[in-house]
Amino acid sequence: MAETRFGSFDDLLDITKEPLLPIILQLRKEILTIHSEANEVVRLGDRAATYGVGPRKMIEGYCYLMPHAKWVNLGFFRGAILPDPDKLLEGTGKLLRHVKIRDLKEVKKAGIRKLIKAAYKERLDALK
Repeated sequence: MAETRFGSFDDLLDITKEPLLPIILQLRKEILTIHSEANEVVRLGDRAATYGVGPRKMIEGYCYLMPHAKWVNLGFFRGAILPDPDKLLEGTGKLLRHVKIRDLKEVKKAGIRKLIKAAYKERLDALK
């Protein structure tokens, strides 16, 4: 098994394509506005930043940012159980779901903030 390579958010930005930089920066800002003390862990091997109530990805993490070639995934570790009235979530995994953000305007959709808030609340409630 390969060792996990940790890094900084700046390291993640370094491997993010230029047109996606404003998107990933704004998504991070939205997450940290909702949960200012979020534990941010950048795993360069995953090419992602995880946000949670603690550092453990699958237990304490509630969402992640993962830049791709033409979009940024805003992913949710338990997205399958989150309320999604705006039908933004994609994916077919047992629990994982994501939203593909291709444009800065999409970050400002009310449903994005609702999903982040719901994911954060779900983790807080589950770990009580």
